[in-house]
Amino acid sequence: MTLWIDADACPKPVREVVVKAARRRQIELILVANSPQQLPPGPGIRQVVVSSGADMADHYIIDNARPGDLVITADIPLAAGLVERQVTAINPRGEIYDRSNVGERLATRNLMDELRGAGLAGRSGPAPYNDRDKQAFANALDRLLARL
Repeated sequence: MTLWIDADACPKPVREVVVKAARRRQIELILVANSPQQLPPGPGIRQVVVSSGADMADHYIIDNARPGDLVITADIPLAAGLVERQVTAINPRGEIYDRSNVGERLATRNLMDELRGAGLAGRSGPAPYNDRDKQAFANALDRLLARL
């Protein structure tokens, strides 16, 4: 098993939780981003810097993650591609993407994108990341790691 982080927009508290979990369970952790990330020292953690451009990190993760791996991402199209390839995905707020929910999430995301593009919806993003989100993520991660 390998843990993957779609690292360009990953909240720092999530990264810290994942690093601790990877070390505790001795699982390889790979951070994929368009720019170099600050990594904690130690074995088992590496980064892949992809060329800048739309979705380059996503493409790398989809091409390299395998069933049995776990990917942390807030990117719903990436999560949909992973679920299609039988790779488990979880977002930084602890929501696990699977066949039962990723299609609906992707359709909603695409609809909202179209509405924003047409000026029919606001441009607000997700609520600020907080301690409750971090705890929900940590709990979901622990359950997934035990199961996988």
